[in-house]
Amino acid sequence: MKKYLEGLFALIFPEVCLVCGNKLVSQEKYLCTSCLTDIPRTRFHSDPENTIQQIFWGRVPLKYATSFFYFTKGSRYQKLMHSFKYSQKKEIGLVLGQLLGAELRQHWKDLPDCIVPVPLHPKKLRKRGYNQSEWIAKGLSLTLQVPVETGILVRTVANPTQTRKGRFERWENVASIFAIEKQQPNSHILLVDDVITTGATLEACAQTLLSMEATTVSVASLAYASN
Repeated sequence: MKKYLEGLFALIFPEVCLVCGNKLVSQEKYLCTSCLTDIPRTRFHSDPENTIQQIFWGRVPLKYATSFFYFTKGSRYQKLMHSFKYSQKKEIGLVLGQLLGAELRQHWKDLPDCIVPVPLHPKKLRKRGYNQSEWIAKGLSLTLQVPVETGILVRTVANPTQTRKGRFERWENVASIFAIEKQQPNSHILLVDDVITTGATLEACAQTLLSMEATTVSVASLAYASN
């Protein structure tokens, strides 16, 4: 009976691709195969001097830095990211994180020892219900076969949103709001966020992590907001 009802529900309310709106077929989730194939990948992982790496030059020393795809406001993929971040469709991060992980495994010579998602303040986490960066980290973990560590880095201040802030304002907004909760020295840590714009949040997180002895940090995000 359950299977029948699920089939009936799918017939009346078919799942559609969040990018093109076409009906999804078996095994597809959130994205159709065509839109997944056409996602504007950056392929930064194969370039040690890529755009993301350059964002952090002179700001914080990183081993690797990358993003999976380009994100442009108003693009076909905007709804996908908004659904992931604000509409409880957290599994989007899991799926795309696995794909990103496959590319990192192919191009990075030194894989991380652990993956640390950019933390949300507990107040914001309760309101949203999940940390989107943690779901990306889970996807990366499945492919890279390294653990996700959510107890190392904590956000100590519930700072205002970064939206509509300039680069310096973004840095002021996140400076000194992260702290080490659990020491994990002598590690290569992959720091994960959903979108990189100015890099201010990741810079603040990376500087905090680098306060641990003999630690190296790499950063990765699902998207790079190029404009």
